[in-house]
Amino acid sequence: MAEFKWAGQVFVKAFSKEIDFDSDTIKLMLCTSSYVPNQDTHIYKDVSVTNEVTGDGYTAGGVTLTGKTIAYDAATNRTKLDANDVVINGLTLDNPANVAVIYDDTPAANKPILGYAVFDSPMPCNGGTFTLTFDSAGFLRVTAS
Repeated sequence: MAEFKWAGQVFVKAFSKEIDFDSDTIKLMLCTSSYVPNQDTHIYKDVSVTNEVTGDGYTAGGVTLTGKTIAYDAATNRTKLDANDVVINGLTLDNPANVAVIYDDTPAANKPILGYAVFDSPMPCNGGTFTLTFDSAGFLRVTAS
């Protein structure tokens, strides 16, 4: 599993109140290897993200993250975003998933991207269970200096 990276504009969008991690619907969307994330220019899911996977058991737009938490650790000066691991049962994809994109689905338009991960290798799924296990230290982290 690859490490998630922050979208370049996520803090601008959070501080301008476009993202409310606690209250908004945050989703994880799977994309094929044809989608190449750009940390600097891909700001909104509905404008920048292409090549979403399709197949049985997968809903367009992705999976809603549950059990979301945001926490600060004073000992390490680190803030982390975390959620329950993503599990999709009975998933059969037309093309393997290679990228996961986490975004805020609440705005009617301009859905800000929080971060993304490019998998170490494409993840085919042929009727089995797809599980994406988030790092216990959070899927996205930032350290205050």
